[in-house]
Amino acid sequence: MKSSWASYCLLSCTSALVSAIDLPFQTYPDCVNGPLASLKVCDATLSPPQRAAALVAAMTTEEKLQNLVSKSKGAPRIGLPAYNWWSEALHGVAYAPGTQFRSGDGPFNSSTSFPMPLLMAATFDDELIEKVGEVIGTEGRAFGNAGFSGFDYWTPNVNPFKDPRWGRGSETPGEDILRIKRYAASMIRGLQGPLPERRVVATCKHYAANDFEDWNGSTRHDFDAKVTLQDLAEYYLSPFQQCARDSKVGSIMCSYNAVNGVPACANTYLMQTILREHWNWTAPGNYITSDCEAVLDIFANHHYAKTNAEGTALAFEAGTDSSCEYESSSDIPGAWTQGLLEQSTVDRALTRLYEGLVRVGYFDGNHSEYASLGWKDVNSPKSQEVALQTAVEGIVLLKNDQTLPLGLKTDPKSKLAMIGFWANDPKTLSGGYSGKPAFEHSPVYAAEAMGFNVTTAGGPVLQNSTSNDTWTQAALEAAQDANYILYFGGLDTSAAGETKDRTTINWPEAQLQLIKTLTKLGKPLVVVQMGDQLDNTPLLATKTVNSILWANWPGQDGGTAVMQILTGLKSPAGRLPVTQYPANYTAAVPMTDMNLRPSDRLPGRTYRWYPTAVQPFGFGLHYTTFQAKIAAPLPRLAIQDLLSRCGGDNANAYPDTCALPPLKVEVTNSGNRSSDYVVLAFLAGDAGPRPYPIKTLVSYTRLRDVSPGHKTTAHLEWTLGDIARYDEQGNTVLYPGTYTVTVDEPAQASASFVVEGEAVVLDRWPAPSGQVVV
Repeated sequence: MKSSWASYCLLSCTSALVSAIDLPFQTYPDCVNGPLASLKVCDATLSPPQRAAALVAAMTTEEKLQNLVSKSKGAPRIGLPAYNWWSEALHGVAYAPGTQFRSGDGPFNSSTSFPMPLLMAATFDDELIEKVGEVIGTEGRAFGNAGFSGFDYWTPNVNPFKDPRWGRGSETPGEDILRIKRYAASMIRGLQGPLPERRVVATCKHYAANDFEDWNGSTRHDFDAKVTLQDLAEYYLSPFQQCARDSKVGSIMCSYNAVNGVPACANTYLMQTILREHWNWTAPGNYITSDCEAVLDIFANHHYAKTNAEGTALAFEAGTDSSCEYESSSDIPGAWTQGLLEQSTVDRALTRLYEGLVRVGYFDGNHSEYASLGWKDVNSPKSQEVALQTAVEGIVLLKNDQTLPLGLKTDPKSKLAMIGFWANDPKTLSGGYSGKPAFEHSPVYAAEAMGFNVTTAGGPVLQNSTSNDTWTQAALEAAQDANYILYFGGLDTSAAGETKDRTTINWPEAQLQLIKTLTKLGKPLVVVQMGDQLDNTPLLATKTVNSILWANWPGQDGGTAVMQILTGLKSPAGRLPVTQYPANYTAAVPMTDMNLRPSDRLPGRTYRWYPTAVQPFGFGLHYTTFQAKIAAPLPRLAIQDLLSRCGGDNANAYPDTCALPPLKVEVTNSGNRSSDYVVLAFLAGDAGPRPYPIKTLVSYTRLRDVSPGHKTTAHLEWTLGDIARYDEQGNTVLYPGTYTVTVDEPAQASASFVVEGEAVVLDRWPAPSGQVVV
């Protein structure tokens, strides 16, 4: 496969009939023979700011204005090609205006499809997530080199998943801030790579407080998220601090909603005061894109400006650098001609954008660090192994009466009845924001490939009535002679997604009725649940539902992963990355209420504040038994000593990153099967402002393949910021007091330690100026 960008550019530029599904459609600069070659943007000895400034200086005003949108027109006069900034790679290179797949056979007709991020988060395996990011970044860069995509990918989604109804919750790493931050750090490292030149540009989205689509008359396009400074700093912005301050992500996407009265994409407090000043996110190439049509929302839906031109100017003056649009929706020309948009603002935005392209090697052709990546690097055997491993590690065992593992290999005459809407439907495996996998292996495909005797039947999805029952009879016939019934149910992507939240977290009634009917056959029954969490109370309470696995959307090899776990070829060790709430929770909590802490009117949100989960964050069963204990007494910690020992330039600048002495946890596999084990460490205490969290995850690690009878010691890393609290002004404060660490969910061991000294502010949160905060 050729990797020469000049070849692709020539092919694309010489034919007016290029199709995005047959031939490359993104074109790249010719810094050798074209008119651009005479500009300093092509001089690789200069810095990114120098190169980008030279390009911007060479543009006319009209050319500048045409490049402030996602579908930028370039400047043919000087040899700058058009470029579409909008590429997607949530869990693999995906369809987007800036990314297309070749139709039919041939190079770049597919990409590796991983599980949705929520299932990836359930692995609690940061090393694995970095490998996933590396695969996605490598394939994304290969697509870009070939002209099938850009080099900017709008992933990861790091909004916390605090409400079970949110339609896009499975795009995220869950509800816990530490888990989200470590997922983001690992994914960004993998995507962008270890070199000064980025493999691709990653984008953390959606900044900020964006976590619902359409509820009770409010939509994400007109919603004003009213958030206290305490919740803003502690919860809604903390993942973006990881992205910007600590992980040096290349791009941030501002969200549709307003925050405390100001639309996010026109919010100077968010984009300038916090992002660029407080977090020092000012490196060359760091740019902000709007969510798509969010600039229009400033005028049309938030009514924060009198005209579209005024709203457009407010966005760019506040710090937005590019307006993502389906078609032209902002009014950049109007903002310019009316004198609302300053020349310096236009130049600043363009310089940031093109600094980003310089840093990713866009202008360097075959001299780029990653220019050799091509079709040979897409869908490699290694990539496919990582996708399968991720699905296996993420699947969570929620119930088991020893029915699992089935152990069918010992009885080849056993017959499996595989029933339900996704048992034999490979198209259900990928979830939202997906690309085109090279293959999709359903559970039935995997079972038959293993040599099992299978009968199959479909089933209902969201139906809450059995009045038009077309599935029960077929299911009973499939199960009649079976030794085991495997029911594949839950939710598909029609239940929720972008623009659509759920209204209930009950199991669909038709599915419950079918499961109940199947239990009457007196055969071992295993439920494998797809999609977001549902209230599993009816299934947990039914003894004849023997086992439950949660598989979310497990990706291209999800069926293989499920069958490997069901049959005992692999052992489950995933943990829930979200709380499983009772069905009546949705009646008690409005989606539009952003408060986390419990009050007279709210029961609290997430495991930190909500005490009566059906199944809690961090829960997950195994096929073996583990004992975990804290290996040594925890020391007394003096605040000033901890700060004085804090080393490194970054730690001195940001004391919340200072390391604590490692927490040692001794883990023993006392059962008879090898298995991974996720060590979770939670913290509780009465220090700092009331109310006190029930507990907070402060560290975790995944131990791999712990053998029966084997004892190992995990060394858990944690920081001062992990044990700190947030005060009402949003400051991160380390308080003296007595703290208790517990291990596992439910807790297996606990130990207390004392923090001595005077309370110290680790991070002083900037107060908003002239902005009302609830």
